[in-house]
Amino acid sequence: MSTQAQIAANRVNAQQSTGPKSEVGKAISCQNNLRHGFTGGFRVLRWEDAEEFSQLSRDLAEEHKPATPTETLLVTQMAQAWWLRTRALVLQNTCFTEGSVDQKQLALYLRYQTTHERAFHKSLNQLLKLRAEKRKIEIGFESRQLKQSRAREQAEELARRQAVEKRKQELHNMKLETGEHQIPGRIQRIIAAENAA
Repeated sequence: MSTQAQIAANRVNAQQSTGPKSEVGKAISCQNNLRHGFTGGFRVLRWEDAEEFSQLSRDLAEEHKPATPTETLLVTQMAQAWWLRTRALVLQNTCFTEGSVDQKQLALYLRYQTTHERAFHKSLNQLLKLRAEKRKIEIGFESRQLKQSRAREQAEELARRQAVEKRKQELHNMKLETGEHQIPGRIQRIIAAENAA
C-alpha cells in the first residue's frame, strides 16, 4: 500500500512528464511503437523506396484512368494494398534464420499478405463494378433514345404509306367517275399534291 508521501510524490512527478508538447515531438513519439507499418495510416517506411511506390501509383492510374474522385480513391487503395502485400512478403523472409523459423512472426506476415491481397482485389472489383454500372446507365440511355427515334421513324413511314394509299384511292375513284360527274381540275390538283410531297 502506498503512503501519502509516495502518492504526493507520484503526482508531482506525473506533472513533470506529460509527453511531447511540440508538433515535431508528437510526430516522433507517435512512431515509437512502429514495428511493421501494417496497421494505422499508410506510410512508406524508411527502408522502402518512396519513388517505387509513386511509380506503382502512377502505373495503376495510367492503366485504369480514373475519371471520378471515387475511382481515384479506389486506384489509390489498390496501390497501397499491393504495397503492403509486397512488404509482408519481404518481412516473411526475415522469419527464416539458420535452422529455425519464427512461426509466430511468419503467421502474422502471412495473414497481412492475404489481407492486403484481398483488399487489392476488393478495390479492383469495386472499380470494375462501378464502371460497369456507369456503362449500363449510358447504354440504357442510348437504347431508350434509339427506341424513340425508331418509333418516330415508323410513325412517319406509316403516315407516308397512308398518304400514298389515300392518293391511289382518290385516283382510282376518279377513273370510275363518268365524264359528267368529274370535278374540273381535280386530277391536276392531285398530281400537284403528289409532286409537292
